[in-house]
Formats: sequence, structure tokens, C-alpha cells
Amino acid sequence: MTAMEGCGVSGVVIEGIVRPARRLSGSWVEVISSNLEYHRATFLWKCEGLSEAQLRQRPLVSSELTLLGLMRHVQGVERYWFKRRLADTTPRFFPYRSAATRDGGEWFDEADPTPAKDVYADYLAACDESREVFAKVTEDVVRIVPNPEFGDTDVRFILEHVIEEYARHVGHADLLREAIDGATGE
Repeated sequence: MTAMEGCGVSGVVIEGIVRPARRLSGSWVEVISSNLEYHRATFLWKCEGLSEAQLRQRPLVSSELTLLGLMRHVQGVERYWFKRRLADTTPRFFPYRSAATRDGGEWFDEADPTPAKDVYADYLAACDESREVFAKVTEDVVRIVPNPEFGDTDVRFILEHVIEEYARHVGHADLLREAIDGATGE
């Protein structure tokens, strides 16, 4: 899917998400790649069919998370781990506004006026950029990558960590989506 596909005219930002089947066997790269694509699509599936207002909606629980905020976050995950760490380049991060959280951290400011369809297009572009890096870095999965967050790691660890990020945030997306319209699913 290209960065502009899925930005429907009916007020729905994301449409037509099809989750790919996961590879259960094959080379390590094929299995990891299919799992990462599956989690990317699962995240978007949780956002599918919602309007911009719904993507910005906070749950009734005490949380500052929104689906749109998560979408902004995972584009950063894609660019940070693939472009900065694996490709050793300086990624172009969209200048989303951030705000201090109750615990003193920082998260995306939901008052940021960037339209949801633009955040979605930015997320798709980040995934496309990551796919290009993935094709190159998986030629040497044991290459050691300098990593200030965890210590020096090999390429496999970083790919697994990105899958971990998606798995965690898809869980958040599950709860947010159910709070918005009752939709549930795996």
C-alpha cells in the first residue's frame, strides 16, 4: 500500500487493511519479515474504519493514549530502529508536537493539528523506508550494531525488538479500539 492509499473520502482515514499470513517456516529472514508485516497490518487493522475524531479519542480509563498518538509513535519506532540504528543514517522525523505527560515523560500532543490522513501517510512512508533497509540489512543478520539503548546488538535483536514494539502497541490499540466502538478481535 502506498502512502496515499486508504485515505477515503467518507471521513474514514484508513480502509481496506488486509493482514498477510505469517510464515511459519522458512529462512529466519522470511519468518521475521512476515511477522513484522503481520504486526504492522494488525496495528492498522485496529485503526481501520475510524474517523479522525475517533482516532483522536481517549479511552474512559485514565490514559493519554490515542490510536493516532500510537500511529505517530510507531512511525518513530520504524525510523529510529531501521534508519538510525540499522542503516546508520539520519531519519526525517515529521515534526509532530509533543507534550509532557503526568509522569514527567513526553508523548505526542493530541492538539497537534496534523490531519489523521497525513499521519497515516507518514506512517506508511516510514514502513516503506524500513522495508528498503530491511532488504539490505538482512544480508548480514549477525552484524553488530552500536546500540546505546541496549548495548551493542546484532541485526536480529533489533528486528525482534521492533516486533516487540508492535506486539505491545497492538495490545494498546486493542483496548483503545474497543473503548471507541466496541470492536474486538485478535
